[in-house]
Amino acid sequence: MTIIAPLDAMFLASETREHPMHVGGLHIFRLPEDAPADYVQTLHQRLLECTELAPMYRRKPSWPGALGAVRWTDDEDVDLDYHVRHSALPRPGRVRELLALVSRLHGTLLDRHRPLWEFHLIEGLDDNRFAVYAKVHHALTDGVNAVRNTRRMLSVKPTGRLGALWSPGPRPTVAVDAPVAVSAAPLARAGALATNIGGVLPTVADVAVKGVRNPDAALPFSAPKTVLNRPLTGARRFAAQSWSIERIKLVAKRYDATLNDVVLAMCSGALRAYLHTEDRLPLKSLVAAVPVALPRTDVDGNAVTMVLCRLASDIADPGERLGRIQASMLAAKQTMQGRTPLQLSTIGMLTSFGPTALNAMPGFGSAAPPPYNVVISNVPGPRERLYWQGAELEGWYPVSMPIEGQSLNITVLSYGNNLEFGLIGCRRNVAHLQRLLGHLEDSLAALEAGGPAT
Repeated sequence: MTIIAPLDAMFLASETREHPMHVGGLHIFRLPEDAPADYVQTLHQRLLECTELAPMYRRKPSWPGALGAVRWTDDEDVDLDYHVRHSALPRPGRVRELLALVSRLHGTLLDRHRPLWEFHLIEGLDDNRFAVYAKVHHALTDGVNAVRNTRRMLSVKPTGRLGALWSPGPRPTVAVDAPVAVSAAPLARAGALATNIGGVLPTVADVAVKGVRNPDAALPFSAPKTVLNRPLTGARRFAAQSWSIERIKLVAKRYDATLNDVVLAMCSGALRAYLHTEDRLPLKSLVAAVPVALPRTDVDGNAVTMVLCRLASDIADPGERLGRIQASMLAAKQTMQGRTPLQLSTIGMLTSFGPTALNAMPGFGSAAPPPYNVVISNVPGPRERLYWQGAELEGWYPVSMPIEGQSLNITVLSYGNNLEFGLIGCRRNVAHLQRLLGHLEDSLAALEAGGPAT
């Protein structure tokens, strides 16, 4: 029996038909030159033979009482034929048809009577390609963990072994002097815990004071109401595109900014143009919640907090807008400096997770301003080109999740020489989601040119 961590339990407890709480990835592969016609079908059959599963892929929630799911139980007889699925795109098999399929698959709930994951092999993609879409409940994994698990099934050479997403990874090595270290650890751990707990209230006070005094800092519920902050429906739209890391690095160098600052500026410019086109651009700056990875202390689960950033969407000039984003992120980073993981988690609960939970309460969201307008996440991925059973991985697009009151999520993953943008939105609330891809390109081009934006 494994007790479900509080943050992971929150992801389970907040899930409804309108709010699926899983994250995923879309991977586009190019078939090997000598691939037979039944390559994908054979691959599917071979994957069903990978019957040894890592613990995470056996877990399902258990409800021992009225309190809801508080522990994980292991499924000792996982039905791989249910979890590992083989599909084909309708003709003409364009990326458009692939994204439509992923949009539908991502809007359906995972079966809680089974381990909380699915793996879809999708053939019929044009230009001699096929795709993989996989999803795992957010209670089991975060973005960094999901990338690590996916990377393990791939290889740096076309001739690598066949890896399955659910297969166990290498066992961690144990140091020879581990028993001595463990026997001496309880007192040290108790002291560290006392220090952590003692620092929580000063952390909360410091965040509040700095948020009020610093005009660049963003506080929860200071965001304007927009069309992006309506109640969700269960249906989803997904859009994806790649941008060269080198292009974005050059912009970052020009403005003495970080890569993540430029990503936030691209998103800010795109959202400004999107809302302006709909004649719904607020006069007040949009606020983004930006996930930040914590030092990992376990193998699975979530190790993440969030900070808030003003996107300066009320500023027309792209360079000035980027400068204000830099200042807001600097204020958030200064708040996080020198904090322990527990204290950083508290910051996330204070600024993001807690306000999000309040916003989901009936009647609260309609009366109060949104805690923030959009989630924008940047997840580090592998820089080397990767392969899977001879097929080259051409694109790796993150598929995250909107949450109640937040109809759009933008997640970015670095792979090879590109940044891969994955946009997931509520099908009803975010009309013409694919237009945001064009606005992202225009926003980057405006930063490159240094000219005025919309």
